Amino acid sequence: MLITHDTRCALEAVVDLVNTAPEGEHPDGLADLRDLEEFVRGHSISDTGTLRERDLTAVRDIRGRFTEVFGARNPASAAALINELVAAAGTTPRLTDHDGYAWHVHYFAPGASVADHLAADCGMALSFIVVADERERLRRCEAPDCRRAFVDLSRNRSRRYCSSRTCGNRLHVAAYRARRKEAAG
Repeated sequence: MLITHDTRCALEAVVDLVNTAPEGEHPDGLADLRDLEEFVRGHSISDTGTLRERDLTAVRDIRGRFTEVFGARNPASAAALINELVAAAGTTPRLTDHDGYAWHVHYFAPGASVADHLAADCGMALSFIVVADERERLRRCEAPDCRRAFVDLSRNRSRRYCSSRTCGNRLHVAAYRARRKEAAG
């Protein structure tokens, strides 16, 4: 599956956005405007203007919709959710080469809100996954104490954890220790 740089960036942004949702002991990663500004900077989201409380509210709303996409039971449900997000954003594809990046496509209209920007670009990135019949790549971490979202871009679709350094390593170490304890008797 060919994934362009801008699509990969949008997939990373949507995963990080979904993972800001409060869950269990994890607080809301978009608790205030400062968090949203940091998210926008961290993902190099361009053309957002001055962010306001209404932007925070709107981004939290689309975060919930994207969370539903990751939990969709079938391609038709995922497609319906993505179609709603993209249509509501007023998608306007255009080629751009801003800020030193090579030519790529933005799907949001010039001057769009940060929520519409995310809905359009991230929605289109997810639509490419659905169109390629690769929806099983939209996953949740299999670690028992973690349900973070991720997109499995491994060649053989074998990724099980949001991070091999944290969740994957922690479970492998626990399994190793259990095997050693059992062997020791």
